[in-house]
Amino acid sequence: MANEKIILGIDPGTTIMGFGIIKVVNKKMEFIQMNELLLKKYDDPYTKLKLIFERTIELIDTYHPDEIAIEAPFFGKNVQSMLKLGRAQGVAMAAGLSRQIPITEYLPKKIKMAITGNGNASKEQVAKMLQGMLGLKTLPKNLDSTDGLAAAVCHFYNEGRIKVGKSYTGWSAYIKDNPKKLG
Repeated sequence: MANEKIILGIDPGTTIMGFGIIKVVNKKMEFIQMNELLLKKYDDPYTKLKLIFERTIELIDTYHPDEIAIEAPFFGKNVQSMLKLGRAQGVAMAAGLSRQIPITEYLPKKIKMAITGNGNASKEQVAKMLQGMLGLKTLPKNLDSTDGLAAAVCHFYNEGRIKVGKSYTGWSAYIKDNPKKLG
């Protein structure tokens, strides 16, 4: 029997959430899907979070991923942007945790390094590398979906290695590791 696994990669955002899905069969990647959830037209931040949660649950229920790889928010100068990104990431993580799917976070530089060999690569460089690796005919206009796909591919490449990012297998693992964040 073939050794199969499905990995969902998510690039969280409150304007656009990108995602990509790969299937790994006997240590070989196969492209399944990539797309994005457009949130620009919604003004209410809580509506956006609800839609991120619902779309992530929908992806989980449709594709049944074995693992989720998510891009961690990077530290920027704008605290409000960081807070919004963190909320988007948390909601996507909560969806996965509610379905008992292991989640691993990767810093943007680690994802870029895994795909291109350069932690400072542009979104376009990452997208072009993915296009070649996975035989994608075309690339999307917005590259948020390729960023989500890159998270999944990064996770595949890092399988079996010691993880630098955080991994959680469910709510109890998250709570045990983050007692101060919860109260």
